[in-house]
Amino acid sequence: MFSRRMIIIAILLLCVLYLANWPSGSQQTSLFGVTEKLSYGQFYKMLEENPGNPTIKSAYKTEDIIEGELIDGRRFSVHVPDGDEELIPLLRKNIEGFEIRPPGALWTALLYLAPWILILAFFWYFSYRGTQMGNKIWSFGKIKSRPPEDANAKRATFADVAGIEEAKEELQEVIEFLKDPKRFQRLGGKIPKGVLLVGPPGCGKTLLAKAVAGEAGVPFFSMSGSDFVEMFVGVGASRVRDLFEQGRKAAKLSGKGCIVFIDEIDAVGRQRFAGIGGGHDEREQTLNQLLGEMDGFDTTEGLIIVAATNRPDTLDPALLRPGRFDRHIVVNLPDILGREAILKVHTRKIKLSDDVDFKIIAKQTAGFSGADLANLCNESALLAARFNKESVSMKEMESAIERVLMGPEKKSRIISKREKSIVAFHESGHAMLSLLIPEADPLRKVSIIPRGLAGGYTIMPQQEDRHYWTKNELIARLTVALGGRVSEQMNMGEITTGAENDLRQATELARRMACEFGMSEKIGHMTLGKHHGPLFLGRDIMEERDYSEETAKLIDEEVKKIIYQAHERAKNILESNKDKLTLLANALLEKEVLGVDEVRKLTGIPAPEDKESAEKTTVSQKTDGA
Repeated sequence: MFSRRMIIIAILLLCVLYLANWPSGSQQTSLFGVTEKLSYGQFYKMLEENPGNPTIKSAYKTEDIIEGELIDGRRFSVHVPDGDEELIPLLRKNIEGFEIRPPGALWTALLYLAPWILILAFFWYFSYRGTQMGNKIWSFGKIKSRPPEDANAKRATFADVAGIEEAKEELQEVIEFLKDPKRFQRLGGKIPKGVLLVGPPGCGKTLLAKAVAGEAGVPFFSMSGSDFVEMFVGVGASRVRDLFEQGRKAAKLSGKGCIVFIDEIDAVGRQRFAGIGGGHDEREQTLNQLLGEMDGFDTTEGLIIVAATNRPDTLDPALLRPGRFDRHIVVNLPDILGREAILKVHTRKIKLSDDVDFKIIAKQTAGFSGADLANLCNESALLAARFNKESVSMKEMESAIERVLMGPEKKSRIISKREKSIVAFHESGHAMLSLLIPEADPLRKVSIIPRGLAGGYTIMPQQEDRHYWTKNELIARLTVALGGRVSEQMNMGEITTGAENDLRQATELARRMACEFGMSEKIGHMTLGKHHGPLFLGRDIMEERDYSEETAKLIDEEVKKIIYQAHERAKNILESNKDKLTLLANALLEKEVLGVDEVRKLTGIPAPEDKESAEKTTVSQKTDGA
C-alpha cells in the first residue's frame, strides 16, 4: 500500500512534468533546460544558410515539431506546417545526422491524461481528509451541537438561577411534563411545543433554559440562531432538519424527552420580506423549514423547543403563533430582592468579609442585569486579590460597582490645573443640586478622578426600583444634568465641551417628555412619532412621521423651553449657594473623592428626613391629636 507521502510526491512530480511541457511565450522550460521557440520563417532561413554559416548543430522531427540544438548550445523548437514537401530533403542535406523519430505513445498519453489525473487526485485527497476528520468536511448540513456525553456531569439547576422567580414558575410546568407526561395526557392537555424567553441581554435566559434541562434530567441541545445561516444555499434548512432529527433521537433514547435551545433566534427568525428589496434568501428558507418542523412534531415525543431573544419585535408573526411558540416568558431585569439573591449565588465561592451587606449593594445597583452582577462579584474578588487581602470587603464591592458603571480609574492621566478646576466645578454643580432638590436622586459619591471616558463623575443611584416618574421628578433630573454646565459658566466665565453627554441626555429626556409622556402644555396629552427599539431594516426606514412641519416646529420649541426652564432653575439654585459650591469644588481639588456625608458636613446641607419615619411621626401626631 502506498504511503500518503509517496502519493503526494507523485502528484507533485506529475504537475512538474506537465507544466514543463506546457507551451507558453517565446521560451518554454523542459527537462533539458530552457528551449527557445523559433518561428517557421526564422528557422527556414537559418536552415538555408546553415552550410555556409553554421547555426544549427543537430535536429530531429517528431510529428509536427522539430527540436534540436544550436551551435551556441541553446535548444530550440519550431512548429512545422503541413504540406511543405521541400523541408525534409533540405533538412537531410543541410543538417548532419537529422532523423525523424516516432512519437512516444506512453508519454503522449500521459500528457493528455495529466489534467484528469490531477483533478481525480484533488478530489481523492479531500475525500481522504474528510474521512480522517470524521467526515466533517462534508457535514455542512449537520448541527454542531450535541447533548452532554456524561449524564452524571454537573448540570445547572434552578438553585443556580436567582432573581427571576416568575419565569421559573412558568417553566416549572414544562419540567413537570417531562417528568410525568401521563398526568397531563390523561386529562387531554398538551404541553406547549415552544417556549420563547424574551428579555434584555444578560438577564439569564440561556442559564434558565439549561436549568430546565438540568431539573428535568433530559438531554440539552444548544445552538445559536446564526449557526443555521451559512454562505451555502440550503445549509440552514438542512441543519434545522438535522437538529430536530437529533432531538427526537435523544428524546427517544433518554425515555424522558429532550430540550432544544436556540439562542438569539432573531438571527434566523426575523420577519420575512422585511428588507426593502424583499427576496427569498437563505435565511428565509431556513425560517420556512423551522416553521414546518415545529408544525410537524408531536408533543408526546417529549421534544420541547426553547428560544431566547432580546428583539421580539423583529420576529416573524408565524413563528409566534400558538402551536409553535405557545408560551412567551418575559425575563426582565431583577428587582432589589432579585439582585440580592443573584449576589448571593455569585459569591458562593468568594470569601467575604463580615461588613459586606448585600441589601446595600442591591440598592446601589438598580438597573444591573444578572451578568452585570456576576461581573461585579468577579471584579471585587480581583480587586481584593490585587491588594493581597484575605477576603472581599464592602470597599472592594463599592469600587467594583464604580468600575462596572464608569470603567477603571485613570490615575496616571495627566490633567492640567485649569482642566482639573473645570472638572471640580462641573461635578460640584451636579452634587449640590442633587442635595438641594428634594425630587432628585440622592448623592452617594463625587469624584474628579477620570474613569473610562469621563473626566470625573457624580454617583446618584436610585434607592428603589422605579417604573413611574412624575413630571417634577423628571424636571429635577434635567436640572441636575444641566448643573455641571451652569457651574462651569458661573465660576470659569465660559462654557466647555465637558457637558456634551449631559446635554445629550437632557435633550433626549426633554423630547420624550414632550412627545411621549404628554408633559407639554402646548402639545397636550398626546404622543407624537413612532417609537421603536433597534433599527430594523425595511420597516423603520420606510416609516414617515405622523405629524406636520408646524407640529415639528412646535416640538422643537417645547423641547427648548423645557431645557431652558431647567437651566434657569439650576442657575438660580447654584447662585443662591455659590459659597457652598466654591467650598465643595476646592475640597474636591484637594481630596479628589468625597462621599455624601463629607459633602453634607462640608456644605452644611442637612440630610432629608427618612420618608418612612416621617410618615410614622405624622400618624402618631394625628393619633395624639385625636
